[in-house]
Amino acid sequence: MKKASQVRRFESGATRDTDEGKLDFEAFLSPLVLKRYAEYMHRHRRRSDGTMRAGDDWQQGIPKDEYAKSLLRHLLDFWLCHRQRGSAARETVTEALCGIIFNAMGYLYNLLEGKE
Repeated sequence: MKKASQVRRFESGATRDTDEGKLDFEAFLSPLVLKRYAEYMHRHRRRSDGTMRAGDDWQQGIPKDEYAKSLLRHLLDFWLCHRQRGSAARETVTEALCGIIFNAMGYLYNLLEGKE
């Protein structure tokens, strides 16, 4: 691949603008982590009454206080596991991390959407 001033030229002859300044999702995200997170989210779609919620129902709105409280519960479980006190935790370290990701993303989503 040769790089001209503002155009990338590939051996095939195809051209594209440079990728300078563009977000690199492939570098910033891990497919392994996203797969594990999706498995966590799918498993937690089942409500206590046995019905299934839509995978994106959280986008309808969960109060920031609820995200914060849940995030801290998951953080405590993570911390217990991290400090080799997993027997005192409610969940495994991977479950706790997925819960932290969910609550952090939900809280951030609310901020970006201007909710609350």
